[in-house]
Amino acid sequence: MLAKLQVEAGARGITCQKLGEAEVMAAGGLDDILVSYNILGERNLGRLAALMGRAKMTVAADSATTVDGLAGAAAAAGRTLDVVVECDTGMRRAGVETPGEAVALARRIAATPGLAFAGLLLYPPPDRWAETQTFFDAARAGLRDAGLDCRIVSTGGTPNLAHLSALKGATEHRPGTYIFNDRMQMAAGVARLEDCAVAICSTVVSRAGADRGILDAGSKMLTSDQFGQTGFGLVLEHPDAAVNALSEEHGFLDLSACASKPGIGDVVRVVPNHVCAVINMVDRLVAVRGGEIVGELEVAARGRSV
Repeated sequence: MLAKLQVEAGARGITCQKLGEAEVMAAGGLDDILVSYNILGERNLGRLAALMGRAKMTVAADSATTVDGLAGAAAAAGRTLDVVVECDTGMRRAGVETPGEAVALARRIAATPGLAFAGLLLYPPPDRWAETQTFFDAARAGLRDAGLDCRIVSTGGTPNLAHLSALKGATEHRPGTYIFNDRMQMAAGVARLEDCAVAICSTVVSRAGADRGILDAGSKMLTSDQFGQTGFGLVLEHPDAAVNALSEEHGFLDLSACASKPGIGDVVRVVPNHVCAVINMVDRLVAVRGGEIVGELEVAARGRSV
């Protein structure tokens, strides 16, 4: 439902990292899907071929091994598959590392029956846009020399929303966390507290010490991700409280800086550091507007790890 709302608001499609997520989106009526991940293995390529019969699919690749496998999926589907070359400009995640490698892989895609070179996919580090521009300019020049058209130039990341116009030649951006926001996006300067749509309702189950408490939300709910943040969440009702440690089922509260401290049985709301992992922990979200519960949303793609 949330993906459809984004498309209705003007998004051109939806990006997924896993085939399982793409399958859920296609079943829900989304018909323009980018899988920004290397797809490998006979079973997964068969799933991709089936998806190509249900939606317009674009996939990413950063190796000849991936490209050669994608050709089999296109042949099985009986239609052409768009492929973008993933490029690394400093994130040190996936992606080819040089413009020359990008051009060489693009040429391989274009020469492979059933595949069409569609463009470049990037996820620039927020502090390396100048270097990304240099990389892209060199790659684009090489592609032109090879007679290849770079139809898609895709940048990504919610923290990079502040840099939407930074890459000259970009055609699209792939933000993800922005739909909910979290403490990490607040620290990146692209969200305010009032922009954070998800809070975890948790009960104070212990106050065994004057300056400490225990929440019934631990790492299984809040996640252990910190991304440079202090603690593991922001307690809205007691912002001076620190969620300073987690076990699986316990959130450890340091209340020493609080003038007003929660009592046993109090329910508090915690804005997480990293909302992406939190959403994948639960089966449903409770929708609230103006303090009133207005419905529930199923997390339809939960647990789609492949």
